[in-house]
Amino acid sequence: MAWQSRLTADLARFIAERDHFYLGSANAAGRPYIQHRGGPKGFLKVLDEKTLGFADFAGNQQFVTLGHLAENDQVFLFLIDYPNRRRVKIRGRARAVGDDPALTRSLADPNYRGRVERAILIELDEWDMNCPGHILPRWDAADLGPAFERLERRIRELEAQVREMGGDPGEFHLPE
Repeated sequence: MAWQSRLTADLARFIAERDHFYLGSANAAGRPYIQHRGGPKGFLKVLDEKTLGFADFAGNQQFVTLGHLAENDQVFLFLIDYPNRRRVKIRGRARAVGDDPALTRSLADPNYRGRVERAILIELDEWDMNCPGHILPRWDAADLGPAFERLERRIRELEAQVREMGGDPGEFHLPE
């Protein structure tokens, strides 16, 4: 896929499912920095076909990204979906907005425990979704929990059947 300059509905759906991304920035001298940004699914929001935004939570108080944005507004976002082996790269220009409470509220999730300090807006230059090669699938607890619950439920059902037949489920062992 070639680099695109407008956010699409497919990209908006992809972004809405992410609970983290990596944000790259550089100062005026070009010194790079990359930072992990996390929050509830969908905390990075598509505001229109050229704009993304997120609530910037209180962090480690280093303010490296904010310092970079004050000197150089160019940013690079890297979003990855490990289970489906998909990744998106976004280039744009970012700015911190600390004096717009309505904007900050619109980007914040009231159910998330993080303290919001400001909004970050990103004006899209271009984006690309590229090859899944070398992305090893990974799953988080939210993905695996339902599968484990189904297996545990099935084990309890089978153990109950063994007891109904007069057996002791603890006597059975898997072959080695």
